Amino acid sequence: MRVVVVESPAKAKTINKYLGDDFKVLASFGHVRDLPAKDGSVDPDQDFAMKWDVDPKSEKHLREITEAVRKADALYLATDPDREGEAISWHVRDVLAQRKVLGEKPVHRITFNAITKSAVNDAMAAPRDLHQELIEAYLARRALDYLVGFTLSPVLWRKLPGSRSAGRVQSVALRLICDREAEIERFKAREYWTVEALMATTTAGGGQTFTARLTHLDGKKLDKYGLPDETAARAAEAAITGTSFSVGKVERKTAKRHPAPPFTTSTLQQEASRKLYFSASRTMSVAQRLYEGITLGGETVGLITYMRTDGVQMAPEAIHATRATIERDFGGRYVPDAPRMYKTKAKNAQEAHEAIRPTDPGRTPAMVAPYLSKEQLSLYELVWKRTIASQMASAELDQVAVDLTAADGRAVLRANGSVVTFDGFLKVYLEDRDDSAEGDDDSNRLLPPMKEGDAVDRREVKAEQHFTQPPPRFTEASLVKRMEELGIGRPSTYASILSVLQNREYVKLESRRFVPEDRGRIVTAFLENFFARYVEYSFTADLENKLDEISAGALGYRAVLREFWTDFKAAVDQIQGLRVANVLDALDAELGPHLFPEPEDGGADPRACPTCGDGRLGLRIGKFGAFIGCSNYPECRYTRQLVATANDDGGAEDLAAGPRELGTDPETGKPVTLRKGPYGLYVQLGEQEQIGETKTGKPKMGPKPPRASLPQGLDAARVDLQVALGLLALPRDVGPHPEDGAMIQAGLGRFGPYLKHNDGYKSLPKDDDPLLVLTIGLNRAVDLLAQQGGGRKRMAARALGNHPTDGKPVTLKDGRFGPYVEHGKARASLLKADRENIDGLTLDRAIELIRLKAEKDAAKTDSGGKAGRTTSKGPAKDTGSGRKTATKSSSRKTASAR
Repeated sequence: MRVVVVESPAKAKTINKYLGDDFKVLASFGHVRDLPAKDGSVDPDQDFAMKWDVDPKSEKHLREITEAVRKADALYLATDPDREGEAISWHVRDVLAQRKVLGEKPVHRITFNAITKSAVNDAMAAPRDLHQELIEAYLARRALDYLVGFTLSPVLWRKLPGSRSAGRVQSVALRLICDREAEIERFKAREYWTVEALMATTTAGGGQTFTARLTHLDGKKLDKYGLPDETAARAAEAAITGTSFSVGKVERKTAKRHPAPPFTTSTLQQEASRKLYFSASRTMSVAQRLYEGITLGGETVGLITYMRTDGVQMAPEAIHATRATIERDFGGRYVPDAPRMYKTKAKNAQEAHEAIRPTDPGRTPAMVAPYLSKEQLSLYELVWKRTIASQMASAELDQVAVDLTAADGRAVLRANGSVVTFDGFLKVYLEDRDDSAEGDDDSNRLLPPMKEGDAVDRREVKAEQHFTQPPPRFTEASLVKRMEELGIGRPSTYASILSVLQNREYVKLESRRFVPEDRGRIVTAFLENFFARYVEYSFTADLENKLDEISAGALGYRAVLREFWTDFKAAVDQIQGLRVANVLDALDAELGPHLFPEPEDGGADPRACPTCGDGRLGLRIGKFGAFIGCSNYPECRYTRQLVATANDDGGAEDLAAGPRELGTDPETGKPVTLRKGPYGLYVQLGEQEQIGETKTGKPKMGPKPPRASLPQGLDAARVDLQVALGLLALPRDVGPHPEDGAMIQAGLGRFGPYLKHNDGYKSLPKDDDPLLVLTIGLNRAVDLLAQQGGGRKRMAARALGNHPTDGKPVTLKDGRFGPYVEHGKARASLLKADRENIDGLTLDRAIELIRLKAEKDAAKTDSGGKAGRTTSKGPAKDTGSGRKTATKSSSRKTASAR
């Protein structure tokens, strides 16, 4: 017998079926031992010797492995093909050696990128030794994380009571979030205007209309801020209105759009966040299940390749299978002449791994849908589409730009159009834009035929006010992307980094975006002031590169540890001598703009104590954490909690005294205000006017002015004039549905933002941006509407035939909880085997299912179940004393009758 050790029981179950009875496959359930959470587990004075302890939860699994290996002929270590997997294999081998069960038995390391029968058998035929360099890279990373955590965290606890632990990579990720928040707070909105005109061609029978934007005025090209205020915009509007236009120049070009490469861990997490709204940890959990194996028609098979990778390349046989699938399903035109080859910029050892792809590209999502949960199917479909698209032909677009010149030469307008002439890979997949990217307003917009010299009619001219927007807060997708760009962390760490930051209450997720808590900002300010080097992005990225060099055999791991520890220990010793007051002064100066923002229009000093008047407010530290206190303590005992990034009631505290004016509606000239009512915050256009008096002399008021509630979760600080006018204009038309042409509307109702199509409604995702209702486009709206009813498209009802007893039809239907058969009022759900072969369901099988369901219901009735309690009296019972008494239900009825 030969023993194979893997990490998870699901993986063990799958592989055991492939290898047969000569093998025993056991799971280690992840890491079997770790550094104890106490001082001295890594000893720098002993050349960084490490003390390992077996996890008590792992002891049971280790005993089972130990006993099996004791009787085995050989040991195969088949943990995951990365640094962590290599480390788990090393730990298992080391423990077994200490327990003296290995002896002279051969120990083999095998790896496979996909859990399929062929991949596992190929790996068994080509075993290797443990990769010592990968193990040393793991040891270096684990020692570094331990040394930072167990050296820096006690300093935090002493200098900043109430703080949590500090981690090597987590602290840098936290700094990213805090730096972005500070950037948002410093942001000053800048006004700018645009002028657009509705134009029309002058062809007979009525011209075709199109929109053009002003690009040149009085011989100058207008940049974004070319029209800085309303005065300039109105002047430009007048210049356009007072003249005629003709076509000055027509530019045409053909462009190609190429597909994105297959998924890496990072890009999978980003797209799953944007398209499926999965967190990074949720994505990895579902991907792990798809990798480890799903039972398909009696056979367990891994559906995707290993999901922790930086590589974007695919094996030649996978590329060939993908191209064959494209030709089979979409036709030869969609297959490029040569396979597409992708390269990654990543330098670490995981470059050797393939991209994340289906193990069999010919296995479409529709084929596996009956065997997968909704989450599994959604992620598999995402991986499958991305992989197929990566080997498809490029999309082809016709782009047209038309310059319209004023007769007096003062103004030039430009109209842009872009039409997809061949969809190529877009037929299958379109990568979502990053949330900071600007939208493409000209996407798939067709311009009417025009040539130079053609006259055009001016229909309408519109000047529109805009304000620059601050950079958006990070979503999970954009934060993972930024960390990858900076070289912070690795594929296996992204999900845990984000979870740790939330668990330590350093950040919170609001509307799917990270907002730093004050505790997190204080920790970041502390580290930036006293450990600046260790939260620098370049330093952390450089350390990650050194770990990669260790795994490649170019550096010794103890040399890296010595270099790091010398400088780090000196920095810690230096901060140990600082008084808490010195730390507070530095943090108070750093966080002052956040904690005490400057008032507008020369208001009161935000640091003036409201109690004693002459005291100065500042950051203070107590045993329960940081707070704001007065400098005249203990004479003045004024304190308050730290100001959160948004008020608990959405920034409404300053509305208690009255409404806040946001600006003037350009169409009506009426003021737009933000108000607080008994049911929350709302915006209002104008004021309710008095239209007369009643007979008793009381004022008679006109209709209430237009109002709109703020969506739940929207911070009042985000509500400006543009947002308020957008809310007041709801519901708005999103666009015609591509299937039936009916208009899709976005609105705000009693239960929050929604989409309406015909008579159907779909609520917008609760964890999305509350202002999505103002910006959602047609493609996203169609996708969300398609998810109505749980996102599963129900099949149409199918007649199976007539029942032989009464001639009534027997029908196969699809309900809320899955397919079922119906005969009259009798219904029976399909069993798993029937669902797997639903197309082959016969009338006889349907009748049998209905009969079995009826027998089951009858059995419940006979046993006194709910289905059987149809009479008020139960049978008489013999009490053993010669008298028969009624059942409880009978007794209750008799008693009530009396």
